[in-house]
Amino acid sequence: MKKALIAFGMLLLAAPAHADLTHKISSSVQLTVDASASQATRLGSTYSVSGSNVSATLGGLSAPASATDAATMNSGTYTQTTSGSAFSFTETFNGGDAIPTGTTVSSGVVGTLPAFGSVTTTAGGVAGSLGGSIDSAGTMSLTAGGAGTSATGQFVSEITIR
Repeated sequence: MKKALIAFGMLLLAAPAHADLTHKISSSVQLTVDASASQATRLGSTYSVSGSNVSATLGGLSAPASATDAATMNSGTYTQTTSGSAFSFTETFNGGDAIPTGTTVSSGVVGTLPAFGSVTTTAGGVAGSLGGSIDSAGTMSLTAGGAGTSATGQFVSEITIR
């Protein structure tokens, strides 16, 4: 009888567990192929003149015929102020970029890239054999693509006990 009473007492001491158990599983694969891009900056025309012991009817820039043309240079006339004396003279002109005829933009895409003074171009990626998958067991398979690609896989298993 004592043994039965001890066993019964031990059963009373073991209280049932009252816990919430939550298990969350998420997985994802992200495959990226870089786009090609070009950025062109149209450079303007510049003109400068400097000198000493020089008389000048200064030149300058002429107004372009249209908004797509570049300004051109009007030459000045220059003479030495004191004959036989030392002099210095510098005249500089850099022709700006005209917008080529036939340049079209359709739906934000430039049909032909203008050859402006400052152009930065980035090649697009090549998908090649780029691929990825995750099965229900969390087994991940990522396959490298060509240049300018990336593959990222993620499997997350979360257990919460309260």
